[in-house]
Amino acid sequence: MMARLLSGNQAIVEGALAAGLDFFSGYPITPASEILELMVRKPISFLQAEDELAAINVCLGASLAGRKAMTATSGPGFSLMQETIGFAFKIGAPLVIVDCQRVGPSTGMPTLGSQGDVQQAKHGVHGDYLGLVFHPNSVAECYQYAGAALNAAEEALAPVILLVDGVTAHLTETADLKKIPRKLLVKRRLVPLGEKRRHFTGLTSVDNRPETSDAAVYRKWYRERKQAIIKVAEKYAFYDYYPRKKSELLVIAYGITSRVVMALRDKYPVFRPGRLFPIIPQLKKIASRYPKIAVVEMNDGQYRSELAGFLKREVVLVSQLGGQVSLKEIENELEKISQKS
Repeated sequence: MMARLLSGNQAIVEGALAAGLDFFSGYPITPASEILELMVRKPISFLQAEDELAAINVCLGASLAGRKAMTATSGPGFSLMQETIGFAFKIGAPLVIVDCQRVGPSTGMPTLGSQGDVQQAKHGVHGDYLGLVFHPNSVAECYQYAGAALNAAEEALAPVILLVDGVTAHLTETADLKKIPRKLLVKRRLVPLGEKRRHFTGLTSVDNRPETSDAAVYRKWYRERKQAIIKVAEKYAFYDYYPRKKSELLVIAYGITSRVVMALRDKYPVFRPGRLFPIIPQLKKIASRYPKIAVVEMNDGQYRSELAGFLKREVVLVSQLGGQVSLKEIENELEKISQKS
């Protein structure tokens, strides 16, 4: 097959279908609406819901009934979905949520892309929670990561989040889908409702019996859920690293900002995570080679703060707020950081 001209949103649809998606529900919202519009034409079960709350709950029900389910939204809708994401995590239900990020808060600047939902993807759910989060930086990766998200959700029996900035979602470029690496199709292993008696509750329980006051029960449950997700995440350690020995400053960027930062690879080493969470463990060894670290992102330091805690050292922010990324501004800021003693 020759390369096709696709947008990021189109590639997400194709990647999810290639991984066996057979149910989609959503509600129109810029810049994710094209995903819904394309899905309605595909040979899968489809429901346009009355709002984002209904969309994700319908998807959860479809997942429990044996379907590979996905929804797509943007930041305001993603906020509304958090309670159901937490419930899916609690009961072990595979589910994929695509969040095409736009400038916020609330309705914000809906036509401009952003990376402002990074913290929400990791911490939006109340209580103890470990999220598996991908973030592509190209149309080809939108295809690859959509498939990976469907597969990882099945393997981890957990909700998986595919973040994409609105710029990449609407970016159009050629991609040969046949040449894009992806894992073999992961089959559904969860027995559908109706074929076997299953019990679902938000309460901590043992053998379908509530145990809401026993800390040992809760700790055991959470450790098992956490380890299952970490084990699956290890199979999807997407990242790029471009070393440069003469530089003291390591630059970290993801999504569309990483596309811009790549223009500076002849001057600075660049680390580009495709899986945001859990944070790529190889980054610790890579970061240890450089006295200084800077993160370039389209928010006020959401990933920077996570990396500072992960690496246990200072990480400097180069912020690109407002939906626009300036190479000149980034280069100037990195130069200041590099020269600072």
